[in-house]
Amino acid sequence: MSFQKISVIGLGYIGLPTAAVIASRGIEVVGVDVNQNAVDTINEGNIHIVEPDLDIVVRGVVSTGNLRATTTPEKADAFMVAVPTPFKDDKVPDLSYIKAACKAIAPVLEKGNLVILESTSPVGATEKLATWLAAARPDLSFPQDKGEAADIKIAHCPERVLPGYVLQELVSNDRVIGGLSKACSERAVELYSTFVRGECIITNARTAEMAKLTENSFRDVNIAFANELSVICDKLKINVWELIKLANRHPRVNVLSPGPGVGGHCIAVDPWFIVDSAPEDAKIIRQARLTNDAKPLYVIDQIEKAADEFKRPVIACLGLAFKADIDDLRESPALQIVEELAAKNIGQVLAVEPNVHSLPEKLVHADVEQMTLDAALEKANIIVVLVDHKQFKAADKTQFATKVVIDTRGIIGLSY
Repeated sequence: MSFQKISVIGLGYIGLPTAAVIASRGIEVVGVDVNQNAVDTINEGNIHIVEPDLDIVVRGVVSTGNLRATTTPEKADAFMVAVPTPFKDDKVPDLSYIKAACKAIAPVLEKGNLVILESTSPVGATEKLATWLAAARPDLSFPQDKGEAADIKIAHCPERVLPGYVLQELVSNDRVIGGLSKACSERAVELYSTFVRGECIITNARTAEMAKLTENSFRDVNIAFANELSVICDKLKINVWELIKLANRHPRVNVLSPGPGVGGHCIAVDPWFIVDSAPEDAKIIRQARLTNDAKPLYVIDQIEKAADEFKRPVIACLGLAFKADIDDLRESPALQIVEELAAKNIGQVLAVEPNVHSLPEKLVHADVEQMTLDAALEKANIIVVLVDHKQFKAADKTQFATKVVIDTRGIIGLSY
């Protein structure tokens, strides 16, 4: 049976591109989101997030009628859940958004439907989703009870895309698909085959969940090594960027670049899901998180030392996003650094973020002023490079020559 209509629950950084790509294949897609502004924006053919070329695709599929957005779920052949999975203050996974999505789609489920959990999730989350749906719809059968013969098919297929390259990676990347039964996996492969050119690899749901967590934890551990190395090099008066460049000439060494910390909803969050599931055993994974979480505090300390040298410090912070050339501020170490600098009141703080139109309210209330790069460079006596946006890399570096520069991204050619 082909898919005539697909519903995507959650129209954020993953849900909206996924909905747009599927709709571009000529399939009817209904996107569901609790944010009325996001829904209205999409229905006008516009987007509420920054992702290269996404605006063009959304405009096209909305104009053809293949994509529309709503706040209320409706019947469909398949439901793809792409809602946030943050953690609580004690680093325990917060599955409340997934549970709310289950509550929303349960009334419109019909026999033969497929439900995919795309949200990055702790091990066991797909089984919980199945349990929540079964409790809401006792008139339908689910894989945990009926196996291959279940009315509703359920699988986990974690997204694994890089912000800034989402549209191409949604199509080209391999997908790991973990169904709660063989029939669930096979039905999920049918769905992804409508738009994925990469290989669809079948496993079980728990392994699929762990695969995504493993990918991001591997990255986190390697970034922690680079961040720890940068602190050591600073104390030993060694240029860490030159050091890494030299070390990476070894054919089997690939040290990553250090930064002001680790941000985003994936790498900064997912390792804690593993730690929560095996707290006594996840020693290296936990330490990597602690190392990366400590890096913003180290950068702030460096800025404070620089500010002590000026009667009236004016600190220009270049970048607020968690990585280059996007507008995503989630778990951003750059944003954390600017917030804490403003709270310390050690000088005037300027923020340069070309990808956002207005600063977060917390920064506005703290009297942080948003400026263009040229204006900030002219006014500041301390420059802090927090994100390697293309605008910063392309800037005339002679403008930095008379400033105290703290470069956490290595774009000025100076160590810190």
